[in-house]
Amino acid sequence: MIGKIKTEKSNFFAASSVFLLLTGYCLLSGLSLLMPLLLLICAFYLSVQRGIASRCFLRLGFLLALLAASAHAMTFSSDFSFYFIPVAAAPMLTMLLFNDLQLAFAMAFLSASIVALLTGAGFHCMLAFFIGGLTGAYAVRDARTRGTLLVAGLLSGAAQAAAFFLSDPRLSLDSTLHVLRPLLIGGFVSGLVVLATLKVFESFFGEVTNFSLLELSDALNQPLLRRMAFEAPGTYHHSLVVSNLAGEAADTIGANSLLTRVGAYYHDIGKIGKPDFFVENHSLSPNRHENLEPSMSRLVILNHVRDGVELARQSKLNQRIIDFIEQHHGTSLIYYFYQKALEEGDIDSVQEQNYRYPGPKPQTRETALVMLADAVEGATRAIEDHTPTRISAVARKIVNNKFIDGQLDECPLTLRECELICESFTRTLSAMYHVRIKYPERKNAS
Repeated sequence: MIGKIKTEKSNFFAASSVFLLLTGYCLLSGLSLLMPLLLLICAFYLSVQRGIASRCFLRLGFLLALLAASAHAMTFSSDFSFYFIPVAAAPMLTMLLFNDLQLAFAMAFLSASIVALLTGAGFHCMLAFFIGGLTGAYAVRDARTRGTLLVAGLLSGAAQAAAFFLSDPRLSLDSTLHVLRPLLIGGFVSGLVVLATLKVFESFFGEVTNFSLLELSDALNQPLLRRMAFEAPGTYHHSLVVSNLAGEAADTIGANSLLTRVGAYYHDIGKIGKPDFFVENHSLSPNRHENLEPSMSRLVILNHVRDGVELARQSKLNQRIIDFIEQHHGTSLIYYFYQKALEEGDIDSVQEQNYRYPGPKPQTRETALVMLADAVEGATRAIEDHTPTRISAVARKIVNNKFIDGQLDECPLTLRECELICESFTRTLSAMYHVRIKYPERKNAS
């Protein structure tokens, strides 16, 4: 908790530094102080209405500072019109990095306003940049292919040109046509800028986009997934099933399905080092826990979370993926070994807290979905009657137990969403365990 407070303080001071630097830049350059004022108003709005952390404000301020510097540099060149400035790149990057349309809306407005103030362009230009930024941001929403970025750039340029053309019917045709070409090109250049810099900003900001998630989901090219498939095949198959369960549930409640699926792929990578100690891999070897004390088995089970986090950090996985490893058990009780310890030892000497995972509890809907899918998949596999009614009862029991145990206290899941999650789990598992027709044996001709 203390570390989190220190981090927030450092992010606040960093964000304040960006604001002060931008103010000083405006004063020294003789520019309008409306620029930092707009940024300050936006920051206040985001912090009050959206609860955006100061680190996010810092990143948005950095993007705006880069855009302002680029626009100011282009105003000194007589060879380029300021209509060529790739203003839409800022809201497009915001949409890809933070996956927040309202945040992208604010960035489109700020970007258009700042560039219009820097270049001395009028309201028509500002409106064109604003419409173009919004169009580009919406076009890259949920983008999963590189070509989408180029198409978004073309759409942004077309929207800029159309907005400028329609903004004032009194404008002459010659002056309008003179502006349309650079506005079209500027929109396409925005797509090229996003395509070229997205990976850089993603690494610099520590964010993860759909493109990186798709790369992480490629089992043939990801060393950790390849290791798990060969060294812990049972765990690998379990992770695939959990991924399907959680991903379908994420689609049902409107969560980030791709992030949920990829997080589920990696949530149990800590089992790679000791696969024989986990039940899904017991078909390859005898149960190693039969000769261990419950307290020792507890340590092995608990350590798979810590080992997974260490392995993920060694492989330089994004923190958003590491969150799934840390939070997919929350502070749940290792019930089997806790009961075994109570049966074999002194009840007063067995502390329940020692048999709970260290946490933290799930902080997002996506990590909570993986926790629930992980528990439901294991519980469903243990039953013999895989009818939809029985599967539904197991799923609801697991979700209710997690809720009663307080494991969902720190994530924004609602009771309605929990109901939808149970229904999604039931549909997916019922399809997996569908009944097959028993074919009659062929009789040999006598």
